[in-house]
Amino acid sequence: MSAPARTYGTAGGGDALAQGAGASGPEVPASLGRAALSGLVAAAVALGAGELLIGLVGTDDPSLVYAVATEFIDLFGASLKDLAVDLFGTNHKLALIVGIVVVSLLLGAAFGALARRRFGFGAAGFVVFGAVGFWAYRVDELGDDAVGLLAALTAVGAGVGSLWWLLRAAARATAASLAMRDAAFAPPVSDTARHRPLDGVVDDGVWSEADGRLLPAPVSSMELGAMARRAFLGTVAALGAGAAAMALVGRRIVGRGASEKARADVVLPSPRSTAPVVGETVDLADLSPYITPNDGFYRIDTAVSIPQTDLDSWRLRVDGLVDRPFELTHAELLAMPSIEQTVTIACVSNPVGGRLVGNAVWQGVALADLLERAGVQPAAEGAEGQVVGRSLDGWTAGFPMDVATDGRVAMVAYAMNGEPLPVDHGFPARLIVAGLYGYVSATKWLSQIEVARWDDFDGYWVPRGWAKEGPVKTMARIDVPSSGADLASGTIPVAGVAWAPTRGISAVEVRIDDGEWNLCDLGDVASENTWVQWTYEWAADPGDHVIAVRATDGDGVVQTSEVAHPAPDGASGWHGRRVSVV
Repeated sequence: MSAPARTYGTAGGGDALAQGAGASGPEVPASLGRAALSGLVAAAVALGAGELLIGLVGTDDPSLVYAVATEFIDLFGASLKDLAVDLFGTNHKLALIVGIVVVSLLLGAAFGALARRRFGFGAAGFVVFGAVGFWAYRVDELGDDAVGLLAALTAVGAGVGSLWWLLRAAARATAASLAMRDAAFAPPVSDTARHRPLDGVVDDGVWSEADGRLLPAPVSSMELGAMARRAFLGTVAALGAGAAAMALVGRRIVGRGASEKARADVVLPSPRSTAPVVGETVDLADLSPYITPNDGFYRIDTAVSIPQTDLDSWRLRVDGLVDRPFELTHAELLAMPSIEQTVTIACVSNPVGGRLVGNAVWQGVALADLLERAGVQPAAEGAEGQVVGRSLDGWTAGFPMDVATDGRVAMVAYAMNGEPLPVDHGFPARLIVAGLYGYVSATKWLSQIEVARWDDFDGYWVPRGWAKEGPVKTMARIDVPSSGADLASGTIPVAGVAWAPTRGISAVEVRIDDGEWNLCDLGDVASENTWVQWTYEWAADPGDHVIAVRATDGDGVVQTSEVAHPAPDGASGWHGRRVSVV
């Protein structure tokens, strides 16, 4: 006598393989692997739905993912800043976004595994998922609470709904797999099942003696199992493709925000004074050009989502310890007498030999003119005061009042290399201060200039362990030849750039191995505020060599050989490269 067949699927009976799961839930839960895959895809759908909602609402608000990334930077940026820049350079924020998406998908997989026996546990995970996104949105300076709540609810609803649907399909596939396993060990079909033995099976059906007619052949467990698996995988593929489509469409809708549209309409005024014309610059393959093009200029900041603004609503406010606080529209800012200066700026995270430095022609209004109009109060003059820049996204930086008034180039810039500021670099306005690292001075997406006492305020990075003052250190870099290059013996050009903004560079020297220091030829410069291109003709002998470089600033101070990491006030040491000459 054959063993009784087991039923997989609904408690109410019926074709278990076809129904899989009913209102009371599946008797056989989805396998762990299928449940985890279901959760992962459901998380992707949740992320995509949130992105699409932000795009459809038509705002320039950041997405939930971007808001979470911003808060991650605020919480952990101090400890991870150098590591992130070392590993990913200017792509560190992209790496963070990818990391958040990957972690979200893995959490979704965990929620799916939890939901295989108790759906409420998995659904609760998605609710927490949405709550974290909404919290990040609320504390983000750029986020609108109503938009954030709607996006979070949409993401949670899409995620929970997708998880329920996928788990039903996964349960049917699992039940089919179990039935297939049992069918493989079941006894052969006999007359007790009202069918002839296997020799009575014909191509078009099964002969029934009781009915006296040919009946349709039953679908085998193997076929039903394959159908159930295909249905599950088809659902996974469809929802996965839908998630990707929603994310792409959402990003495309918000891709060109209000700032980009406003920037296209800006007409720059003629400056009151133009940047000095540079004579001869060095044109050598792989050597940094004297002027860094906008699309090649480094970008390091904490903004995961770039602040967006339209020029009708944007205002620059100058206030704090001043006698006459005021606001300027963008048109009023452009109407003021402007200056044009070439200035090299650098990021404090730039390692020795790094590329987080660039030279550009900036146009804007002298900061001293704005401070004079406002009337700085005695309590904030000289060493007792500071100038605080505030960004549209809440980021801040502060530098001594002495710096703003000592005659160096310090401006509210609205143009870069003859174009309105690129959105990535601070449109509609930013601060440019020669001789200071960007973390204490270069506020982008500027919305406010506040005059304060030096002891009363610390900029964004100071409480996170970085120095309160950030003068740029003298630095030289080798661009040519590349590290590890195999070179032919003979005369080999060695070239690079050196900078010490506000002090200038008086000399650059190159040393081969442990030999003597050799003076280099220097290119022309616009002023002491810019880097200088340098070259050296090396008569190279065969062998492995180390090329080192050092610079001397305009005050006659030689660049230090002491090696220091970027934190807390900038890297130092001589840049070197190893090469082989044959």
